[in-house]
Amino acid sequence: MTVLSNRAFRLRERPAGLAEEAPLDFVEEEVAPLANGQALVRTLVLSVDPSSRVFMSDIRSDLPPVEIGEVMRGAGIGRVVDSRRDDLPIGAHVMGWTGWQDYRIADDAVLESPFTVLPDPLPAPPEDLLGVLGMTGVTAWLAVEIAAPGPGETLVVSAAGGAVGSIAGQLAKERGARVVGVAGGAEKCRYVVEELGFDACVDRRAPDWRERVDEATPDGIDADVENAGGEILDHVLTRINTGARLALCGMIADYSADPSQRHGLRNLVELVEQRAIARGFLVTDHADRFDEITAELAERLADGRLRHARVVVDGLEHAPAALERIFRGDSRGKVVVRVAPDDS
Repeated sequence: MTVLSNRAFRLRERPAGLAEEAPLDFVEEEVAPLANGQALVRTLVLSVDPSSRVFMSDIRSDLPPVEIGEVMRGAGIGRVVDSRRDDLPIGAHVMGWTGWQDYRIADDAVLESPFTVLPDPLPAPPEDLLGVLGMTGVTAWLAVEIAAPGPGETLVVSAAGGAVGSIAGQLAKERGARVVGVAGGAEKCRYVVEELGFDACVDRRAPDWRERVDEATPDGIDADVENAGGEILDHVLTRINTGARLALCGMIADYSADPSQRHGLRNLVELVEQRAIARGFLVTDHADRFDEITAELAERLADGRLRHARVVVDGLEHAPAALERIFRGDSRGKVVVRVAPDDS
């Protein structure tokens, strides 16, 4: 009987710095034999998300932090290679919490949530099912619903070249809004405007980025899709109009910071003065709408109304560096790690 070897990243201690500096041990272990009620999932593609940095820490979240010594949490798409359960047959493609590892034993007693069996054949590449046609795209859709930009209104999107922001801005343009992005670097701003169709984009790395935001929003800000937080959100608050709506998707500026060093919002009073609404949300709370929303996104992809980018990093061993790219702002669109070829 062949004994499988599993490579995995285990958390050694809580990180103090950025993702690549996080104390993760890359280990190799034997895969335990399956028991009744279990299936073995081979990870094919791993989603890399800012929330991974949250899971490493003890930041309050909808899920508990990864325990010291445990495999790093992460969502992915895999294929069932062995099974002792009828609902996860051998050969099936599944989506769920694979973790940062080659193999995951699907056991309802220990999984954060059950694996979802995907259609056969897959309706799109696994990379897209984790990105524009997955939780990334659904997050962008929900954010635009919450921000609700109307025709002629100004919407600001932070981290505009990222996975969620790049899609959200395009969906807002479809509603007739004037969309202003904030992104890191002149090249990313060029991409946001020239390829994604935003009306303007401000380089957050420019020393005068605040003045540029003001110039790009001469009539104020009616809606905001917030992915960055920190100084960017604090300045956006100074520009919001009466009745503005802010959809809070993420606060990547604070994920790698010590809690005592996070950027406090000095302009929060603007929410009161402008009678604005700021709503945080988690995409997992809207699982009942995934099919509906992904169908809408797929239609837009098919007819060319929606464009997206992705970065595919080959090799599980490069997962920490892939996460680091997101925090450094060096990626465009969705970042995934291709762990293994699909031999189905």
